[in-house]
Amino acid sequence: MKTEVEKLVGKYPELSVCSQFILEAFQLLKEAYHNRGKVLLCGNGGSASDCEHIVGELMKGFKLKRPVDDSFKQKIERSFPNDSDYISSHLQGALPAISLVSQSSLISAFANDVAADMIFAQQVFGYGKEGDVLIGLSTSGNSVNVIHALKVAKTIGLKTIGLTGENGGEMKDICDVTICVPFEETLDIQERHLPIYHTLCIMLEEEFFTQ
Repeated sequence: MKTEVEKLVGKYPELSVCSQFILEAFQLLKEAYHNRGKVLLCGNGGSASDCEHIVGELMKGFKLKRPVDDSFKQKIERSFPNDSDYISSHLQGALPAISLVSQSSLISAFANDVAADMIFAQQVFGYGKEGDVLIGLSTSGNSVNVIHALKVAKTIGLKTIGLTGENGGEMKDICDVTICVPFEETLDIQERHLPIYHTLCIMLEEEFFTQ
C-alpha cells in the first residue's frame, strides 16, 4: 500500500511529512472493516462536504469494480428470481460509512433543543460501537462539536482519526492518529485533505475489492 502514498507525495511533495500518519490511519480503517466495523465522519463547512465526499468513495465503486459476491447472488435468486439479475448487477460492494453532517432534522432538533456543540457527539453515542472508526475533520483542530464527538468516541471504544492543519489543535491530543497537513490557511489545508482521503479510499478499495 506504500506505493499509493508514494504517488501522493510525488504529486504533493509537501505531504511527505504526513506519510507515516496516512499509513497508520489506513491500518486503523483496514482493521475496522476486516472486523465488520464502520466509519463515522464529522466536520463543519468545507470539511462537512469532505465527509460527504469520503462516504461517496467508500460506499460505491471508486476506481475498481465491486461486484457483489456469489453467495448474495444465489440468495436473492432464490428469493426473487424475476428481479435477481437486475438487482445483483446494479449493486456494488460497499465499505460502510456514515456522514454525521447529513442528518438535517436530527441536527437542527438537537441544536435547538439540547446543545449545538453536541450534534455530532449525540450521533456517535447512538451509532458508534467499539471497533468502529470516527474521522474528524477540522482545519484548526479545535472545532468544539468535532472535539466532543471524538471524546465520546474514545469513551465508547472507537478508534479516532483526525485530519487537520499544521498546528493540530486539541484534536492532536485526542486522536489515535492525526494527519496534520503543513499549512495554516483554511483553504490550503482543505486542498490537501482531499488528495489524502482519496489516497486512503484507494488503498481501502484495493484491500477489499482487488480480485
